[in-house]
Amino acid sequence: MEIKKDPEIIERILNKGIEQILPSKEALKEKLLTGERLTIYQGFDPTASTLHIGHTVGMRKLEDFRKLGHRVIFLIGDFTGRIGDPSGKKDARASAREVLTKEQVEENMKKYVEQASHIIDVNNKENPIEIKYNSEWHSELKFEDVIKLATEFTVQQMLKRSMYQQRLEDDRPIYLNEFLYPLMQGYDSVIMDVDIEVGGNDQLFNMLAGRDMVANHLNKEKFVVAGKLLTTSDGTKMGKSEGNMVSLDDTPENIYGKIMSFEDSAIIVAFEILTNAGLDEIEEYKKRIEKGENPMILKKELAYRITSEITSEQDATKAQEFFESIFQKKDTEVEIPTKTISTQKIQLADLIVELEFAKSKSEARRLVDQGAVKINDTKKTSYNEEIDMTQSDLILKVGRHITKIKIQK
Repeated sequence: MEIKKDPEIIERILNKGIEQILPSKEALKEKLLTGERLTIYQGFDPTASTLHIGHTVGMRKLEDFRKLGHRVIFLIGDFTGRIGDPSGKKDARASAREVLTKEQVEENMKKYVEQASHIIDVNNKENPIEIKYNSEWHSELKFEDVIKLATEFTVQQMLKRSMYQQRLEDDRPIYLNEFLYPLMQGYDSVIMDVDIEVGGNDQLFNMLAGRDMVANHLNKEKFVVAGKLLTTSDGTKMGKSEGNMVSLDDTPENIYGKIMSFEDSAIIVAFEILTNAGLDEIEEYKKRIEKGENPMILKKELAYRITSEITSEQDATKAQEFFESIFQKKDTEVEIPTKTISTQKIQLADLIVELEFAKSKSEARRLVDQGAVKINDTKKTSYNEEIDMTQSDLILKVGRHITKIKIQK
């Protein structure tokens, strides 16, 4: 297959949404200009039933590599997803990620390829991407094989991870399976004989483990492309673990609404890492912010663009009209999604959880305490308030989510 050297795509690969490239951007650029067909991959562990918008950062890189003619692998970590990648949470209560069963992982990954197709041309006839599952090789490893792989790393190397240092200071446990995770991810690179791994900057340690293993086993250099992460103003990563991420399974209205709830400080980086905007376009967005343009205007452009790229322009237009009707014009005559409930009376926190606007009662309580919950446009201040569901036309708003509630008859 002919390898393209499109300067615009190469520039985008090297500079758009990039935190760091190892060994260097210059070395990767030189490699891309050789005309050699390279193998690139990113792994996606099915630890939840849907991919989220943060995953699209790497997917856009994979699509750019695919457009150049390189071999691209979309790896579903159906084995590593069961081990549990170490948690990077700063919360003192945080520990290792929950270890999932084989059945849970298989259920979670059902939609992954279809969702990825919104960003990657999965079935391109000239250069289709490859879908692989790492259980294919990890399930064949014997215990002695794992021990042999473990000899390539030291405990001191593992403990250099900042999250482990924090756990030691907080006297929180570090589990052995967490040490095994970088070995497994690194072994993926060896088995697939990759030249480049793409991932978020929070995966840098694991990607570097693979870089070492490729050097040890294949005697070649593996490039690491670490992308920027979407974070809140306090530096907390937005992701499925934190419960504040846009799911690719969300409705267009919810995608649009969640983007509109982003902090103003996230607008430019979101254009950079979550859209197909070119580098020149991003510079224009920066200039508009610097000139004092109302951030709300730019955020609506951002929300429309992201929604249209994940769904369609038609859906994005409807989502924007819905948002403007509900949150700006206060028009309750617009068509609102409806959910049914069988209970006639229920505490507010339980209602929020039952309607899937929160994963737990504690999260529902926090939303109420933050003033994010309204019923019929009246802010609710007590999470244990009993709600009479027999009232007509109950409209519940939780942040940017909204639904009309009906009693199931």
